Amino acid sequence: MQQRNKAMDSIVPADKTIQPAIQAHLDDLTKPRGSLGRLEEIALQYCLATGNIKPTLGKKKIFCFACDHGVAAEGVSAYPKEVTPQMVANMLAGGAAVNVLARHVGAELLVVDMGVDDPLTHAPGLCRKKIRHGTGNIACGPAMTVAEAWRAIETGIDLAQTAHAEGVTLIGTGEMGIANTTPSSALFAAFLGCPVADVTGRGTGIDDASLVKKAVVIQKALDMNRERLVDPINTLAALGGFEIAAICGLVLGAASKRIPVVVDGFISSAGALAAISMNKTVLDYLFFSHLSQEKGHRVFFKRFGIKPILDLEMRLGEGTGAALAFSIIEASLKIYNEMATFSSAGVSTGAKA
Repeated sequence: MQQRNKAMDSIVPADKTIQPAIQAHLDDLTKPRGSLGRLEEIALQYCLATGNIKPTLGKKKIFCFACDHGVAAEGVSAYPKEVTPQMVANMLAGGAAVNVLARHVGAELLVVDMGVDDPLTHAPGLCRKKIRHGTGNIACGPAMTVAEAWRAIETGIDLAQTAHAEGVTLIGTGEMGIANTTPSSALFAAFLGCPVADVTGRGTGIDDASLVKKAVVIQKALDMNRERLVDPINTLAALGGFEIAAICGLVLGAASKRIPVVVDGFISSAGALAAISMNKTVLDYLFFSHLSQEKGHRVFFKRFGIKPILDLEMRLGEGTGAALAFSIIEASLKIYNEMATFSSAGVSTGAKA
């Protein structure tokens, strides 16, 4: 608890006093002002988050948290829950999409078992942080106890702080868990106060009838847990998942060390939303990698005025969007650090206005 409180209390807003110096450097680069658009915005945000007008990008690391969900018993996914441990094994063998993209951008991938309903006995390279063999069925009661939710959050905080000690300067979130778009949608509905229909999507590709059923299950979960939805931690415990809570903790821990975090897709954004609900200052340290095909993601972005880096019509999860966004962020920092300036290159800036 002491570590948790220390991390939460040490999160400070990004240092805006250095913004004029950063912007002046961007404007002095050999190009028309603002002509690199979002790349310039991304470089500015990274500098502000790290508090450094001369930033360096060190190690990049993606954390993929895995967990099973009791609500899978309600038939809300196109895949059985056995796929969760199978995909964890695939990731550990290097065969998943996130493995390919992490290798592509030179990022380390750590797969973390937060609550897979399988012993995963033969799983070399797995980070074992299992809290329980899957969450409770949110259609029948809470997913976790509050103590379990805090334990998952603290796991994320600890992993972020360990990454900082290892020289990681950019963190990506990821997850794996059959049925986890259902608790994520429930969290979006609860935290944003919006209708279930507005934040419920097809997840793994369910048909129309299953989509209607999924929305009914989510509404049932909200009704069943209504009295528990009194604050962010109780809401997260009632409706979330161990991997979602761990992502929340990862965001909080990274922000406490001024490490920018690249949030993957819809489920990762649910974890980020929980962190934002606990401490809005963490927004200064978050990059949102892409716009998921899950309809609730657009609602979330509109509510907070967030611009995702990419829109590739993806809905896989795992950390794939975060990996792709790493390359854009790295490109923006190389532009900022390596591009010549008008003052150094002797290039005319053109007529003064």
